[in-house]
Amino acid sequence: MNMNQQPVAAPRALLLAREVLNIEAAAVQALVARIDDHFLVALNIILRCEGRVIVSGMGKSGHIARKIAATMSSTGTPAYFVHPGEACHGDLGMITSKDVFIALSYSGESRELMTIVPVIKRQGAKLISMTGNPLSSLALAADVHLNAAVDKEACPMGLAPTASTTAALAFGDALAVALLDAKGFGPEDFARSHPGGSLGRRLLTHVRDIMRCDERLPMVRENAMLSTAVLEISRKGLGMAAIVDAEQRVLGIYTDGDLRRTLEKNLDFNTTPVYSVMSANPRCIGPDALAAEAVQIMEQYNISQMLVVDGQHKLIGALNMHDLLHAKVI
Repeated sequence: MNMNQQPVAAPRALLLAREVLNIEAAAVQALVARIDDHFLVALNIILRCEGRVIVSGMGKSGHIARKIAATMSSTGTPAYFVHPGEACHGDLGMITSKDVFIALSYSGESRELMTIVPVIKRQGAKLISMTGNPLSSLALAADVHLNAAVDKEACPMGLAPTASTTAALAFGDALAVALLDAKGFGPEDFARSHPGGSLGRRLLTHVRDIMRCDERLPMVRENAMLSTAVLEISRKGLGMAAIVDAEQRVLGIYTDGDLRRTLEKNLDFNTTPVYSVMSANPRCIGPDALAAEAVQIMEQYNISQMLVVDGQHKLIGALNMHDLLHAKVI
């Protein structure tokens, strides 16, 4: 920072920032009245598309086009961005008669876009334009035009695309969400395209994926002494031990919390059977349940561990909050 630079005048900066937000909010609000038959035509063109959806624009419109393509792709409408300049030099070969081409240009006169529009039309691809001028060359050439005009830009000089790009972005979001709903695209579909995100982990991770089993599974028979159960808890490090019968059906659970309560009773750990102090009928879950369901049950009943059972209520696994945290389900 230049040390000679004058400090920002706080009142003016705050007023200007608020004005920008008000102008852009008004620009988006004005779009509501334009969700009409033209919007439905564009929606149905994309829904009937047998090829791919290509979104394109120059400059700031290009950045918005990239975002619209990304939003569509993540919500069930595969789309990609093509730079109009690159399209002029060979990338038009990617576009076929089965595709839909969405062109963004606020003026509707972008030289790079208008250079490739005749080729797109000649190839038979459907053309959807989004401009701020319904009488522009791009709007008139399109199969359907979406009017994203704004009263004014938020830039004090009226030069930098601000309100216009916000409006175009909002229009694109409206189109993507309408497509999402029309296709019946749900949370699990979204998760499949976002496996690395938190939603993907919550919706795609099942109990069987993170439960502890086999030699890591803490359990003792119902006739075991309390000392045996405590040693099992210590060895397996899960904060509990399952109490099972000869068929490995779950009868109860003995946790760290139960141990603290037992200590208060001054019982003999070597002669007290664990079944006499266990918590009977513990909360259990199946292996095919979502790990998020286990989180919900644990939080609802204020417990830190859960047993995993099969259809015959036989113990097959166990997990605790640390396992869920490690799997990033929480």
